[in-house]
Order: sequence, then structure tokens, then C-alpha cells
Amino acid sequence: MRIFALGDLHLSFSSGKPMDVFGEHWKDHHEIVERHWRALVSGEDVVLVPGDVSWAMTMEDARPDLEWLAALPGRKILVKGNHDYWWSSMTRLVRFLPPGIIPLQYSAVKVGNLVVAGTRGWLSPLSEEYREERDGRIYRRELLRLEMALDAAAGLAGEDDDLLVMMHFPPVVSGRPTDFFPLMVERGVRTCVYGHLHGQKWDRRVDGEMEGLRYVLVSADRLGFRPLEIGEARCC
Repeated sequence: MRIFALGDLHLSFSSGKPMDVFGEHWKDHHEIVERHWRALVSGEDVVLVPGDVSWAMTMEDARPDLEWLAALPGRKILVKGNHDYWWSSMTRLVRFLPPGIIPLQYSAVKVGNLVVAGTRGWLSPLSEEYREERDGRIYRRELLRLEMALDAAAGLAGEDDDLLVMMHFPPVVSGRPTDFFPLMVERGVRTCVYGHLHGQKWDRRVDGEMEGLRYVLVSADRLGFRPLEIGEARCC
């Protein structure tokens, strides 16, 4: 079983928000994603999707986007992004999502010998856009939610299992670790997959290893709309 990742799909089959307003490279980007996805991913594989799946505002409006995603090969594991306004409670999500799509909301799931813990994250005080009065409460809540996700992962992990965290927001800003970083290091997380950064913000990214933790930015436009293989998991 191979593990892929591709975030920030920004699908808009029913929302009327084409992504090429952000650049010609986004024109018909879902067709590029599908072509690469079908060439790379098999039905036994897993694809991590760290947020910003759909521009839809409601679950019903998101249905065409989610059905398109479900029809692609492999199992998909999702976390919420800052633009996923359609994302509702876990109870409703589990009932609503098509088969083969697994939502994580400060929770975890085990696939083979890999345990994936997921939460959204948020802008950190290290970000230029951060405003304490607007973002502080949400940021601190997301730190608690990462702890909850890691607690859930600990309950699933065996002695030889690897631990991966999937977030939407970057846990490192311009090379400086946020408060999410020590939580992951303390818990023995091996890899952190994230998205959110586009275009001119790529210079804030961290790709590679820092203090034993591997970071991978998987925004769709950063990867040329091509799922990135980030490892393998042994089936049980």
C-alpha cells in the first residue's frame, strides 16, 4: 500500500468559482489532477488530502466535488481547511461522505502500520497575517485539538507503527517552528504533511527534515496537481 498526498484541491463543480482567476496554471486543474491521479494511484493506495477540498458553502453543494473525489482510485483521508465551509459535524460527515473517504477532525486512523493523526491547525503568532483578537482563541484551540488527535493516535499505534500528522496550516513559518512543532516531536511523529501555501507564499515553506521530523508541503499547485508519493505502509 502506497501513501500519497495532495492538498488544496479547491474543487468547484457547483459553486461557480473557477480557480483560473488565480492564474492560468489553474485552468481546468481538476482535469490535470484526475489524469495524474489515475496514472499514479491504485485502488489499494491511500491519498492524504490536507484541507481546502471544496469551495462549497453547504454539504449538499459539496456533493459533486466529493463524488468526483470518491470516484478516483484509492482511499482518501481528509482534514478540514480554512475554506471548507461545507464541513459539518463528524456525525453528519460520516453519514454524508461517499464510501472510501475518511474525515479526520482532531482524530486519527490507522492504515497498515501507519497511524495518521489529523487536525486543521491555524495561523500562528509567527505569521504576518496573525491578529491576536481574531486568531488567538482559534490557534490555542487547535493546539488542544492536535493533542487530542495525538492521544487518539497513541491509542491506535502498535510498537512498530509510524506516526504521521496531517494539518492544513503549516506548523513551521519561514523556518521558525510554531507551538505545534514541539507537540509532534514529543510524541514521536515521523512526518507532517500540510498545505495552505500558494504562489508567493512558497518561500515560507519548510520541505525536509527538522529535528528528526520530516515536513512535506503538498499544495496542489506546488506539486503541479500531481499526487506525491510520501511512503509505503505495510498491510496488516
